Amino acid sequence: MIKDELLNAELYYRLSERLKIGFEWLKNTELNEINDGKYNIEGENVYANVQTYETKEDAKYEAHQKYIDIQYMIKGEEKIGVCALKDCNLCIEYDENKDIEFLNNNNKDNWQFLNEGEFLVLFPNDAHKPSISLNNKLVVKKAVVKVKID
Repeated sequence: MIKDELLNAELYYRLSERLKIGFEWLKNTELNEINDGKYNIEGENVYANVQTYETKEDAKYEAHQKYIDIQYMIKGEEKIGVCALKDCNLCIEYDENKDIEFLNNNNKDNWQFLNEGEFLVLFPNDAHKPSISLNNKLVVKKAVVKVKID
């Protein structure tokens, strides 16, 4: 997992050309102005889902096998539980078409707080439960850039 502000994204370009492409899209797109939906950046190798939603009290952990997530907060704030995949128990089998499985974590939650202008990079070994309210439910806008693993 990596947490930082978008203005520091260039520090992570050398990790992967596809990560660089995803970060460049975030930096060069008027994110406050675009509609919710899927945006193809480089076909199925790099694409973004932009979503406006209300944060929630709790959720299941999720993990992906084919894609890295860059979760970027456009507007609002939320907390995201993050833990090692190895510390979780499977509760809903992996769906290869959606590249997602759902998990339970019996250990203490490790919370990351995602504020406007910040991102989390979540790798396949990072189980995560996004969209959680800090205190009260809040409507947020977030982009999740999906980066296919090389």
